[in-house]
Amino acid sequence: MATAGRIPPIQCLLTFEALARLRSVTQASEELCVTPSAVSHRVKQLEQIIGTRLFGRADFSLTTEGSEYLAHVREGLATLQKFPGAAGTSGTPGKRKLRLAVTPTFARSILIPRLRQFTEAYPEIDLTLQVSIPLLDVVAEDADLIVRFGTGRYADLEHVCLIRDEVTPLASPAFVREHGPFESPEDLEGESLLRSPLEPWRTWFAAKHLDWPEPADGSQFNDIGLMCDSAAAGMGIALVRLKLGAPWLENGSLVRLGNNAVFSSNVPSPHAHYLCWRTGTMDRWECAAFADWLRKSIA
Repeated sequence: MATAGRIPPIQCLLTFEALARLRSVTQASEELCVTPSAVSHRVKQLEQIIGTRLFGRADFSLTTEGSEYLAHVREGLATLQKFPGAAGTSGTPGKRKLRLAVTPTFARSILIPRLRQFTEAYPEIDLTLQVSIPLLDVVAEDADLIVRFGTGRYADLEHVCLIRDEVTPLASPAFVREHGPFESPEDLEGESLLRSPLEPWRTWFAAKHLDWPEPADGSQFNDIGLMCDSAAAGMGIALVRLKLGAPWLENGSLVRLGNNAVFSSNVPSPHAHYLCWRTGTMDRWECAAFADWLRKSIA
């Protein structure tokens, strides 16, 4: 039973917040500089004081009551972090940290051009950007939010679709002049097709009724931005998602192969960009605020 009027010890509240955020007794103990058994003891003590279970399962997912109480705890801790005269100073304890893992070309083409809107709207949030390339197992395991490109089947993460795209072949103006004209899909036969496992050519081939195999030769890239730069340098033809390729199209370094209906009709990419997070992440207002802003800004 809860003890009426009793305020839980601050160390219990700090431990509860850390465990709810990190979902790991070991990580919480390291952050708080206490033993794992002390973490467990403090959480049990807090549950006894308030008279309710805070965590529902072994993976430290919160109960409904735990989620509600976590919001109150964070609000209270944030208030305690505000010192007289500290407002507006660098390193203010009230600053909220948000770590975002994002694929390189999505960051360059879509996120960075809009990011100032977010930092101006939420000056109290410090955002850290980390590069993530899941295809190559380059992941930021400590990220709060993750932008991934794929099928959307992420059993270990909650997610929402951010943006779908279409693909079309692009090349430099000089390449098109030297190797064109391109009037039918068959005109790509024998040309240098730049390759990326992130955007296989078979998607476009199938849509254009070509029974060609995936190209086995030629330059290959594990980053769409590098492939676009190489195509702009005249190395060959790249199959590019139009929203990611917008900067190159806008500055004229890449162009469509032709103006006829064959090349002007785009092909839907089978994959999309998703914003992903671990269960419980959206309980933190800074994470929910960024997710909501990102979805609206690229809608």
